[in-house]
Parts: sequence; C-alpha cells; structure tokens
Amino acid sequence: MKCVHCQGRMERSHAPFHIDRDGVHLSFDAVPAWVCRQCGESYFEEREVESIQQIIRTVDAQTKRLVATA
Repeated sequence: MKCVHCQGRMERSHAPFHIDRDGVHLSFDAVPAWVCRQCGESYFEEREVESIQQIIRTVDAQTKRLVATA
C-alpha cells in the first residue's frame, strides 16, 4: 500500500487521534492504523473509523445530558 500524500510505503502500526468538539477534547494515543514510513501520514480502516464515530456519538449524547441538567 502506498501513501497518497508522498507515495511512501505504508505499514500497520498505531497513530494518535484527537478531536475537539463542543467543549470536549477526546484523545486516543494509539489507534490501529496504516502509517507511512516516509512522511508519517496515517490512515484508519473502516472498523477503527466506525468505533471512533460510535464513541463520539456517545460522548455527544452524554455531553447534552450534562448541559441539560446544569
């Protein structure tokens, strides 16, 4: 697999993922990903993306509950 950014060789490894959303900072230090050996660009497979999206939906729902009760 080649990196679309630099055409370097991709290998399975782990990469961080961070998102700031509605006053919440969500951070994962090591998500399984394809990482370019040349430039460090990372690509997450569908399974990891779906897991991250589910976690974000859960955090959004819980944040709304906290704000509604405040």
